[in-house]
Amino acid sequence: MRIGEFDLRDPVPELSRPIAIAMLRPWIDVGRIGTLSLNILQRHLGAQEVGRLAQPGKFFDFTRYRPRMRIVDGRRVFTTPNTIIHHAHDEATGRDYLFLHIREPHAYGEEYCRAISKVLSHFGVQEYCRVGGMYDSVPHTRPLLVTGSMTDEQAAKAGGLVSQRRNTYQGPTSIVNMVAELATENEIPTTSLMAHLPQYMQLDEDHMGAARIVEILSAMFDFPRSLANRERGRRQYEEVDKAVENNREVKSLIGRLESYYDRVLADSGAARALQDDEDEGAELSPGLEQFLREVTGEAEEEDSDEHR
Repeated sequence: MRIGEFDLRDPVPELSRPIAIAMLRPWIDVGRIGTLSLNILQRHLGAQEVGRLAQPGKFFDFTRYRPRMRIVDGRRVFTTPNTIIHHAHDEATGRDYLFLHIREPHAYGEEYCRAISKVLSHFGVQEYCRVGGMYDSVPHTRPLLVTGSMTDEQAAKAGGLVSQRRNTYQGPTSIVNMVAELATENEIPTTSLMAHLPQYMQLDEDHMGAARIVEILSAMFDFPRSLANRERGRRQYEEVDKAVENNREVKSLIGRLESYYDRVLADSGAARALQDDEDEGAELSPGLEQFLREVTGEAEEEDSDEHR
Protein backbone atom coordinates (compact mmCIF):
# COMPACT_ATOMS: atom_id res chain seq x y z
CA MET A 1 0.00 0.00 0.00
CA ARG A 2 1.33 3.43 -0.91
CA ILE A 3 0.83 6.42 1.41
CA GLY A 4 2.45 9.43 -0.20
CA GLU A 5 6.17 8.69 -0.51
CA PHE A 6 6.03 5.60 1.71
CA ASP A 7 5.43 1.99 0.78
CA LEU A 8 3.55 0.21 3.60
CA ARG A 9 3.67 -3.55 3.88
CA ASP A 10 0.43 -5.47 3.42
CA PRO A 11 -1.59 -6.19 5.38
CA VAL A 12 -1.42 -2.69 6.88
CA PRO A 13 -2.25 -3.01 10.60
CA GLU A 14 -5.11 -1.17 12.25
CA LEU A 15 -3.67 0.66 15.22
CA SER A 16 -5.15 1.41 18.63
CA ARG A 17 -4.32 4.82 20.16
CA PRO A 18 -0.91 4.87 18.41
CA ILE A 19 2.06 6.88 19.60
CA ALA A 20 4.92 7.70 17.24
CA ILE A 21 8.43 7.79 18.75
CA ALA A 22 11.02 9.19 16.37
CA MET A 23 14.74 9.83 16.18
CA LEU A 24 16.71 11.93 13.69
CA ARG A 25 20.15 11.03 12.42
CA PRO A 26 22.82 12.16 12.23
CA TRP A 27 22.53 15.62 13.78
CA ILE A 28 20.78 14.84 17.06
CA ASP A 29 21.72 11.20 17.32
CA VAL A 30 25.13 11.75 18.93
CA GLY A 31 26.25 8.67 20.81
CA ARG A 32 23.51 6.94 18.77
CA ILE A 33 21.20 7.83 21.67
CA GLY A 34 18.05 7.91 19.56
CA THR A 35 18.94 4.76 17.62
CA LEU A 36 19.84 2.76 20.73
CA SER A 37 16.73 3.89 22.61
CA LEU A 38 14.33 2.95 19.81
CA ASN A 39 16.09 -0.37 19.28
CA ILE A 40 15.64 -1.25 22.97
CA LEU A 41 11.92 -0.52 22.85
CA GLN A 42 11.51 -2.34 19.53
CA ARG A 43 13.16 -5.49 20.87
CA HIS A 44 11.02 -5.38 23.99
CA LEU A 45 7.79 -5.08 22.00
CA GLY A 46 8.80 -7.31 19.10
CA ALA A 47 8.41 -4.52 16.54
CA GLN A 48 8.27 -5.30 12.83
CA GLU A 49 8.98 -3.09 9.85
CA VAL A 50 5.76 -1.63 8.46
CA GLY A 51 7.06 0.77 5.81
CA ARG A 52 9.87 2.74 4.22
CA LEU A 53 10.38 5.36 1.52
CA ALA A 54 9.64 4.02 -1.96
CA GLN A 55 12.42 6.12 -3.52
CA PRO A 56 14.91 7.22 -0.86
CA GLY A 57 17.26 8.63 -3.52
CA LYS A 58 14.76 11.42 -4.08
CA PHE A 59 15.58 12.83 -0.66
CA PHE A 60 19.05 11.48 0.22
CA ASP A 61 22.46 12.02 -1.38
CA PHE A 62 24.01 8.55 -1.57
CA THR A 63 27.51 10.01 -1.65
CA ARG A 64 26.82 11.22 1.91
CA TYR A 65 24.65 8.38 3.21
CA ARG A 66 26.44 5.42 1.68
CA PRO A 67 24.68 2.29 0.39
CA ARG A 68 25.92 -0.94 1.97
CA MET A 69 26.82 -4.39 0.75
CA ARG A 70 26.06 -7.13 3.27
CA ILE A 71 26.45 -10.90 3.39
CA VAL A 72 23.16 -12.48 4.53
CA ASP A 73 22.95 -16.28 4.69
CA GLY A 74 25.95 -16.49 2.39
CA ARG A 75 24.39 -14.15 -0.18
CA ARG A 76 25.46 -10.61 -1.05
CA VAL A 77 22.66 -8.13 -0.35
CA PHE A 78 22.70 -4.49 -1.48
CA THR A 79 20.87 -1.99 0.75
CA THR A 80 20.29 1.74 0.46
CA PRO A 81 19.86 4.19 3.36
CA ASN A 82 16.21 4.88 4.03
CA THR A 83 13.67 6.23 6.49
CA ILE A 84 12.17 3.15 8.12
CA ILE A 85 9.02 2.78 10.21
CA HIS A 86 8.45 -0.10 12.62
CA HIS A 87 5.21 -1.06 14.34
CA ALA A 88 4.59 -2.83 17.63
CA HIS A 89 1.57 -3.57 19.81
CA ASP A 90 2.01 -3.35 23.59
CA GLU A 91 -0.10 -6.12 25.09
CA ALA A 92 0.31 -4.65 28.58
CA THR A 93 -1.41 -1.37 27.72
CA GLY A 94 -3.31 -2.26 24.54
CA ARG A 95 -1.57 0.63 22.77
CA ASP A 96 0.24 0.60 19.42
CA TYR A 97 3.56 2.26 18.65
CA LEU A 98 5.26 3.47 15.51
CA PHE A 99 9.04 3.83 15.68
CA LEU A 100 10.40 6.25 13.07
CA HIS A 101 14.09 6.13 12.13
CA ILE A 102 14.30 9.48 10.35
CA ARG A 103 17.26 10.81 8.38
CA GLU A 104 18.04 14.44 7.63
CA PRO A 105 17.06 14.94 3.96
CA HIS A 106 19.42 16.52 1.43
CA ALA A 107 16.70 17.52 -1.06
CA TYR A 108 12.93 18.15 -1.18
CA GLY A 109 12.90 18.67 2.58
CA GLU A 110 9.37 20.09 2.77
CA GLU A 111 7.97 17.21 0.70
CA TYR A 112 9.84 14.74 2.90
CA CYS A 113 8.30 16.18 6.06
CA ARG A 114 4.82 16.23 4.56
CA ALA A 115 5.28 12.56 3.59
CA ILE A 116 6.03 11.65 7.20
CA SER A 117 3.08 13.74 8.33
CA LYS A 118 0.79 11.83 5.95
CA VAL A 119 1.80 8.55 7.54
CA LEU A 120 1.12 9.92 11.02
CA SER A 121 -2.31 11.11 9.91
CA HIS A 122 -3.11 7.84 8.12
CA PHE A 123 -2.53 5.83 11.29
CA GLY A 124 -4.32 8.35 13.52
CA VAL A 125 -1.26 8.99 15.68
CA GLN A 126 -2.19 10.57 19.02
CA GLU A 127 1.27 11.76 20.06
CA TYR A 128 4.54 12.49 18.23
CA CYS A 129 7.59 12.16 20.47
CA ARG A 130 11.14 12.77 19.26
CA VAL A 131 14.20 11.64 21.21
CA GLY A 132 17.91 12.19 20.73
CA GLY A 133 21.18 13.38 22.14
CA MET A 134 23.42 16.42 21.79
CA TYR A 135 26.86 17.38 23.05
CA ASP A 136 27.04 19.92 25.85
CA SER A 137 29.43 21.32 28.45
CA VAL A 138 28.48 18.78 31.13
CA PRO A 139 30.62 16.29 33.10
CA HIS A 140 30.27 12.51 32.86
CA THR A 141 30.64 12.33 36.64
CA ARG A 142 27.16 13.74 37.29
CA PRO A 143 23.65 12.48 36.36
CA LEU A 144 23.01 13.20 32.68
CA LEU A 145 20.82 16.21 32.08
CA VAL A 146 17.74 15.58 29.92
CA THR A 147 15.68 18.49 28.68
CA GLY A 148 12.43 18.32 26.79
CA SER A 149 8.70 18.81 26.81
CA MET A 150 5.89 16.51 27.87
CA THR A 151 2.32 16.52 29.10
CA ASP A 152 1.53 17.27 32.73
CA GLU A 153 0.56 13.63 33.25
CA GLN A 154 3.84 12.42 31.78
CA ALA A 155 5.81 14.92 33.86
CA ALA A 156 4.15 13.57 37.01
CA LYS A 157 5.07 10.01 36.01
CA ALA A 158 8.65 10.98 35.19
CA GLY A 159 9.08 12.36 38.69
CA GLY A 160 11.49 15.18 37.87
CA LEU A 161 13.71 13.14 35.51
CA VAL A 162 13.27 15.77 32.78
CA SER A 163 14.02 19.45 32.97
CA GLN A 164 11.15 21.03 31.06
CA ARG A 165 11.94 24.40 29.60
CA ARG A 166 10.60 27.02 27.29
CA ASN A 167 12.64 26.89 24.11
CA THR A 168 14.05 30.35 23.36
CA TYR A 169 16.56 29.34 20.69
CA GLN A 170 16.54 31.32 17.44
CA GLY A 171 18.69 30.33 14.48
CA PRO A 172 19.46 27.49 12.03
CA THR A 173 17.70 24.21 12.69
CA SER A 174 16.67 20.95 11.00
CA ILE A 175 13.95 20.93 8.33
CA VAL A 176 12.62 17.82 10.12
CA ASN A 177 11.27 20.13 12.84
CA MET A 178 8.58 20.80 10.26
CA VAL A 179 7.12 17.37 11.11
CA ALA A 180 6.37 18.59 14.64
CA GLU A 181 4.91 21.80 13.23
CA LEU A 182 2.62 19.83 10.93
CA ALA A 183 1.63 17.58 13.83
CA THR A 184 0.66 20.62 15.87
CA GLU A 185 -1.39 21.96 12.95
CA ASN A 186 -3.18 18.59 12.84
CA GLU A 187 -3.81 18.81 16.60
CA ILE A 188 -1.40 15.95 17.39
CA PRO A 189 0.39 16.59 20.71
CA THR A 190 4.19 16.73 20.40
CA THR A 191 6.76 15.86 23.05
CA SER A 192 10.54 15.60 23.06
CA LEU A 193 13.51 14.32 25.05
CA MET A 194 17.11 15.44 24.57
CA ALA A 195 20.04 13.95 26.50
CA HIS A 196 22.97 16.31 27.05
CA LEU A 197 26.19 14.33 26.69
CA PRO A 198 29.76 15.28 27.69
CA GLN A 199 31.35 16.91 24.67
CA TYR A 200 34.89 15.81 25.56
CA MET A 201 33.97 12.08 25.36
CA GLN A 202 32.07 11.60 22.08
CA LEU A 203 31.50 7.85 22.39
CA ASP A 204 30.33 6.04 19.26
CA GLU A 205 27.56 4.49 21.39
CA ASP A 206 26.74 6.17 24.69
CA HIS A 207 24.84 3.49 26.59
CA MET A 208 24.45 5.61 29.73
CA GLY A 209 22.67 8.26 27.68
CA ALA A 210 20.46 5.66 26.03
CA ALA A 211 19.55 4.15 29.41
CA ARG A 212 18.59 7.61 30.66
CA ILE A 213 16.26 8.22 27.70
CA VAL A 214 14.72 4.73 28.00
CA GLU A 215 14.17 5.29 31.73
CA ILE A 216 12.14 8.41 30.97
CA LEU A 217 10.23 6.83 28.07
CA SER A 218 9.38 3.91 30.35
CA ALA A 219 7.90 6.31 32.88
CA MET A 220 6.00 8.26 30.21
CA PHE A 221 4.47 5.25 28.45
CA ASP A 222 4.36 2.61 31.21
CA PHE A 223 7.10 0.34 29.91
CA PRO A 224 8.99 -1.86 32.42
CA ARG A 225 11.62 0.20 34.24
CA SER A 226 14.02 -2.74 33.83
CA LEU A 227 14.48 -1.78 30.16
CA ALA A 228 16.77 1.04 31.30
CA ASN A 229 19.89 -1.01 31.97
CA ARG A 230 22.67 1.34 33.07
CA GLU A 231 25.35 -1.30 33.65
CA ARG A 232 26.95 -1.10 30.21
CA GLY A 233 26.97 2.68 30.37
CA ARG A 234 28.44 2.60 33.86
CA ARG A 235 31.31 0.44 32.60
CA GLN A 236 31.90 2.85 29.70
CA TYR A 237 32.10 5.84 32.02
CA GLU A 238 34.44 3.96 34.38
CA GLU A 239 36.77 3.42 31.41
CA VAL A 240 36.68 7.17 30.78
CA ASP A 241 37.66 7.72 34.44
CA LYS A 242 40.71 5.53 33.91
CA ALA A 243 41.60 7.20 30.61
CA VAL A 244 41.67 10.73 32.07
CA GLU A 245 43.26 9.81 35.40
CA ASN A 246 46.72 11.00 34.32
CA ASN A 247 45.59 13.83 32.05
CA ARG A 248 45.74 16.97 34.15
CA GLU A 249 44.19 19.19 31.47
CA VAL A 250 41.12 17.01 31.05
CA LYS A 251 40.77 16.49 34.81
CA SER A 252 40.88 20.26 35.26
CA LEU A 253 38.21 20.68 32.59
CA ILE A 254 36.00 18.07 34.27
CA GLY A 255 36.45 19.81 37.60
CA ARG A 256 35.25 23.10 36.12
CA LEU A 257 32.27 21.40 34.50
CA GLU A 258 31.40 19.70 37.80
CA SER A 259 31.50 23.05 39.56
CA TYR A 260 29.22 24.62 36.96
CA TYR A 261 26.84 21.64 37.06
CA ASP A 262 26.59 21.68 40.88
CA ARG A 263 26.20 25.45 41.03
CA VAL A 264 23.81 25.99 38.10
CA LEU A 265 22.50 22.91 36.29
CA ALA A 266 21.66 20.83 39.35
CA ASP A 267 19.19 23.52 40.38
CA SER A 268 15.92 22.64 38.68
CA GLY A 269 14.91 26.25 38.18
CA ALA A 270 18.19 27.11 36.50
CA ALA A 271 18.02 23.95 34.39
CA ARG A 272 14.58 24.91 33.13
CA ALA A 273 15.99 28.27 32.13
CA LEU A 274 18.80 26.65 30.14
CA GLN A 275 18.49 27.94 26.59
CA ASP A 276 19.16 25.28 24.00
CA ASP A 277 17.76 23.71 20.88
CA GLU A 278 17.69 20.17 19.59
CA ASP A 279 20.54 21.06 17.23
CA GLU A 280 22.51 23.49 19.41
CA GLY A 281 24.52 22.81 22.56
CA ALA A 282 24.99 25.25 25.43
CA GLU A 283 27.32 28.05 24.40
CA LEU A 284 30.96 27.49 25.34
CA SER A 285 33.57 30.10 26.03
CA PRO A 286 36.09 30.45 23.15
CA GLY A 287 38.89 29.07 25.34
CA LEU A 288 36.92 26.00 26.40
CA GLU A 289 35.68 25.46 22.86
CA GLN A 290 39.27 25.50 21.54
CA PHE A 291 40.40 23.12 24.29
CA LEU A 292 37.60 20.67 23.49
CA ARG A 293 38.56 20.76 19.83
CA GLU A 294 42.14 19.88 20.73
CA VAL A 295 41.08 17.07 23.07
CA THR A 296 38.39 15.46 20.92
CA GLY A 297 39.13 16.61 17.37
CA GLU A 298 36.35 17.57 15.01
CA ALA A 299 36.00 14.48 12.86
CA GLU A 300 32.59 14.48 11.24
CA GLU A 301 30.43 11.58 12.35
CA GLU A 302 30.08 9.08 9.52
CA ASP A 303 26.55 7.87 9.18
CA SER A 304 27.07 4.64 7.28
CA ASP A 305 25.06 2.15 9.34
CA GLU A 306 21.71 1.16 7.90
CA HIS A 307 19.11 0.09 10.44
CA ARG A 308 17.38 -3.06 9.34
